[in-house]
Amino acid sequence: MARFIPTAQRAFVSAASKTLSNGSQSRTASAYSLLQFHPYATSQTHKSPFTANIIRILSNEIEYQHDYAPPHQPATSFNSFTVQDRSGEKWMTMRGKYGENEEIKIEATMFDGCVFVPKPGEDSTGENVVLHISLLVDISKGQGYPDMEFLCSAWPDHLEIQKVYLLNRDKTIINPYMGRDLRRKKNRKLQRTLGDYLEERGVNNELCVFLHEYMMNKDRIELIQWLGNVKSIVQK
Repeated sequence: MARFIPTAQRAFVSAASKTLSNGSQSRTASAYSLLQFHPYATSQTHKSPFTANIIRILSNEIEYQHDYAPPHQPATSFNSFTVQDRSGEKWMTMRGKYGENEEIKIEATMFDGCVFVPKPGEDSTGENVVLHISLLVDISKGQGYPDMEFLCSAWPDHLEIQKVYLLNRDKTIINPYMGRDLRRKKNRKLQRTLGDYLEERGVNNELCVFLHEYMMNKDRIELIQWLGNVKSIVQK
């Protein structure tokens, strides 16, 4: 999220510490074609043994990532939302509408935290890792109304609202009241009511499942691209 409301960003980032299908795209898109990167391309100039070894290690890692879990083309839509990938960034953006006047904007991080939960079953031992995605949902009803901004946690199977901000885009308030922490037990009823409000607009548990699948694929894409960029610099 290139532009993150400063107050929300501080609150959210400090608080935060499966393969996608796109019907209009191929499920088996080549990762080499996707990233336009060729791990075996080498420079014609002479390289020292040390540099050559680094290039070899990077090439092997890129090849392993392709073979182990090759990424595919990111989805460009989900239900009524359009999806905008932000290549090279740790965010993605979704946009949609509700009714005639409401505009919905969703900005989601890549995985930015986790919790450990016991494995299910009486005879099971150990713990499972449950990944966390930070979500910022802006609902705008147009000029004359403040925007509602929902600070949320997207878990693999459910959405959790943390806070709700009212933002006046036309007026800067130095120290605004930022609402209650909805995760507290005494605020659960309000949290459920606001959850129904988002559910009606398509921001729900199904969206959380989509986001986790999307970010799993994005994580692979970004890793391979990053490895390729490092290799290109070393080769220069």
